[in-house]
Amino acid sequence: MTANPPGHRLGVVGCGAVGSTFAYTALIRGLAQELVLIDTNREKALGDALDMSHGAPFLPPCRVVAGDYPDLAGCQVVVIAAGVGQRPGETRLQLLQRNAQVMAEVVPAIVRHAPDAILLVATNPVDILAYQAHKISGLPVERVVGSGTLLDSARFRYRIGQELGIHPRSIHAYIIGEHGDSEVPVWSGATVAGTRLGDRPPLGLSPEQRQAIFAETRDAAYQIIAAKGATYYAIALALARICEAILGDENSVLTVSTLVPQYGVYMGVPCVVGRHGARGPLPLTLSPEEAQALDRSAAILRETLQALGL
Repeated sequence: MTANPPGHRLGVVGCGAVGSTFAYTALIRGLAQELVLIDTNREKALGDALDMSHGAPFLPPCRVVAGDYPDLAGCQVVVIAAGVGQRPGETRLQLLQRNAQVMAEVVPAIVRHAPDAILLVATNPVDILAYQAHKISGLPVERVVGSGTLLDSARFRYRIGQELGIHPRSIHAYIIGEHGDSEVPVWSGATVAGTRLGDRPPLGLSPEQRQAIFAETRDAAYQIIAAKGATYYAIALALARICEAILGDENSVLTVSTLVPQYGVYMGVPCVVGRHGARGPLPLTLSPEEAQALDRSAAILRETLQALGL
């Protein structure tokens, strides 16, 4: 993979499992020439920076430093992964009160020192916190982006590919709405080589298969958290993919979280992602059932925002 042009700087606020794994992923993919790591535990950030820096002989040139908010000056993208982790059995929305306070502290500090950066929110519940970050920051909506349902869509494509015996890169299918329990699978738009999925082989799935695929997609995080305490590899790859689209000005379509005017909430929808952030949402043709499910997902998010006073 070709590294992005020289001069790109990435900031990472929060060096827990997700933040540090993202930083390592960005490093080995050559996304930037400088990575700035910030954490309330400065020793952790320093240890991560040293550990990654020692791999310099094997990688494209990149300076990795542990810093503080003033060191974010000049960063094109700042990934916000600060917050407390999801506990076993805890829904993403139950994280709200604990992580809303974290966002209220870190966003103003980031914007003060990196006013031109795009904010990429990874902390859960990501749709709520991306909306909060947009409101707190005062930045245009396209410059405050949540990781949204990009990972959910990847899980969806992976499971469909397993059932069909086809590599997930050749499958086009979206999960939209909340990054969480009310997310919506867009079966009506799922295609392989331009052909819509039917209900018979070779490019078809039965209702039972579809139900199982979606349930496993929706509940994947719970399974992983129960098994090892946290999810971080795949979300790090998803975050790196978003940064790659921004820094490379790709104008790629990705299901990130942005403000959907129809509902007045942030949620995962297909957007055009490039150097100005996320432009969208792009229009989707949904079945009546999918449209109703998206309405329900938006209502859940709206109620949560109201409870938070946003």
